[in-house]
Amino acid sequence: MLKKQVGKSLMIKKELPTKSILIYYVAAIVVIIDQISKIIVKNSMQLHDSIEVLGDFFKLTYIENPGMAFGIQLESKLLFTILSVIASLIIFIYLIRLPNERLLFRFSLSLILGGAIGNLIDRIFFGKVIDFFDVEFFNIIIPPFKILFINFQGYELTRWPIFNVADSAVTCGMVLITWMIFFQRAAVKQKA
Repeated sequence: MLKKQVGKSLMIKKELPTKSILIYYVAAIVVIIDQISKIIVKNSMQLHDSIEVLGDFFKLTYIENPGMAFGIQLESKLLFTILSVIASLIIFIYLIRLPNERLLFRFSLSLILGGAIGNLIDRIFFGKVIDFFDVEFFNIIIPPFKILFINFQGYELTRWPIFNVADSAVTCGMVLITWMIFFQRAAVKQKA
């Protein structure tokens, strides 16, 4: 019986590099690219400098964001940092505990984990996140309006909020997960 247990543990260790360990490389690569890109921007640009890459459509614009992804502001930065740590730990534990989950799902989670850690590093060490991808966006204008007794101030978006590699990784991971859920449900409905 001991041999079987040893054999099983050896078998698990053989599976780890292909199913578990490699997926963490994705998260690590995201963190490394994110941090290197932020160091390059911070060391080569002044705060609020902007460099046109593709005219006005795509620029590199150095800002420091004290809020969440895409400039969303929160009242408590400490609470958001704690929630980011908890979310990262949950994703990390999930990836460890469910090594047989679909590869695309695990890949998506590792993108999210890498992005979360990349921005978390900035928040912990600098109190804000370095953002620099600045993209033109079609104009969205929602005029002020009132529903029942609630007044909404309206909203205008002419450029996409400035973001970074970590934000991109989180967004790509979420889009992949949403795509899998949508098409998985569609496939199940077609089979029924």
